[in-house]
Amino acid sequence: MKSLLAKTPTPPYYAVIFSSVMNEHYDGYHDMANVMVELALQQVGFLGIESAREDVGITVSYWQSLDDIRQWKQNSEHLVAQQLGREQWYKNFTVRISKVEKCYGL
Repeated sequence: MKSLLAKTPTPPYYAVIFSSVMNEHYDGYHDMANVMVELALQQVGFLGIESAREDVGITVSYWQSLDDIRQWKQNSEHLVAQQLGREQWYKNFTVRISKVEKCYGL
């Protein structure tokens, strides 16, 4: 069985926490989200992703460094998705970046 949780290395590494509320109409969003995951998998420093959506969507992506995060933010295809998100899909969103210093679980 494939885990729904990202398999991350021993800390430290970084987490980008994207919290969002969708507009009522978000045609094309799910297709673009899938394309972005596939693109992120090809990026240097990308470690994994976890996502859940109810009234608030939360996607956490994990990265080796802050520079890797900056490179992802500036990726040309990702820039298009960001613009579409602002203009069409999101009612509200927040991005938080944090350093993971400890990780444990089952």
